[in-house]
Amino acid sequence: MARVELSGINKSYGAQRALRDLNLVVENGEFFVLLGRTGAGKTSTLRMIAGLEKPDSGTVTIGGKDVGGWTAAERDVALVLQQYSPYPRLTVRGNLEFPLRAPGRNFSDSEIAARVDKAAKTLQITHLLDRKVERLSGGEMQRVSIGRAIVRQPSVFLMDEPLSALDAKLRESLRVELKALHRDLGATFLFVTHDQVEAMSMGDKIGVLRQGQLVQVGTPADIYERPLNTFVARSVGSPPMNLIDGQLSGGMAELGGFQLPVAAGAAGAGAVTFGVRPENLVLASGAPAEARVFDIEDQGVVKILVMDMGDARIYATVPAGTRVQRDELIRFGWKPDRVITFNAETGANLALA
Repeated sequence: MARVELSGINKSYGAQRALRDLNLVVENGEFFVLLGRTGAGKTSTLRMIAGLEKPDSGTVTIGGKDVGGWTAAERDVALVLQQYSPYPRLTVRGNLEFPLRAPGRNFSDSEIAARVDKAAKTLQITHLLDRKVERLSGGEMQRVSIGRAIVRQPSVFLMDEPLSALDAKLRESLRVELKALHRDLGATFLFVTHDQVEAMSMGDKIGVLRQGQLVQVGTPADIYERPLNTFVARSVGSPPMNLIDGQLSGGMAELGGFQLPVAAGAAGAGAVTFGVRPENLVLASGAPAEARVFDIEDQGVVKILVMDMGDARIYATVPAGTRVQRDELIRFGWKPDRVITFNAETGANLALA
């Protein structure tokens, strides 16, 4: 286990700036998720920590030690990649043993067997130990890749979108298993993803990355309920937060001819952007606002209504039994105390400014 800290990290690849004065702290034993879109700098961040890339400036410390001059092998970190890469000619057991038999490792056969058996049991692949990996499914091969990291017992696990190549049901299963693995090992995990569901369901903390800079760091509840700006607000939550331009005056939101109440003392005045999560919109006859149903996504437990209110496209999450049809005009309101006001120009959360 080890605390990881990046301070003032800058990295460019030619004219492309990947990381910009990046400061990041992953506490000892924490499951930290780095969330960002393609090109945000997630993989570059992992490669800096792993020692596969050197920053143009800034420092990387692991366990309180500056590792800038250390090789990847000296850093005692394990990297699990998006594309699983077990050795095809070896059995599962051979793959798990491989890092323990590398030059410079002096483990006895009994120590190797014990570590392999423990990793296999943890990942529920004991029954596959004598099978060639070429006969495994994608999910089983990814478990083998994770097992190769576990047997080393590194101080830090670095995971670069390890679930993105798997089907939806298997991703859901492995999310649960990885969290259980983290609890069992008590190790430091840094997990990068572009998938907000993974971030929200797995992370002790989430860091939202944009163009090589951390925009906000916090618990999943912090990020979801108190986004620092509209970028973060749209980065988490499915469907995303509704962002509607309007005017705030006298405790009322004016939205294209409709008026909706906001909480007493709401930050801001004049032109603002109102943010409200889909689950905080309320359908009711006689409600103050009106929208036309564009589409209905039936997800079993709930329905997601995609609606047009003037030029704004908005979402509402409603109970599965709600009776509604496409092109229907419906009335709705919102929960005033759940509305966030953002600066219309900068996108900053006015309550946090």
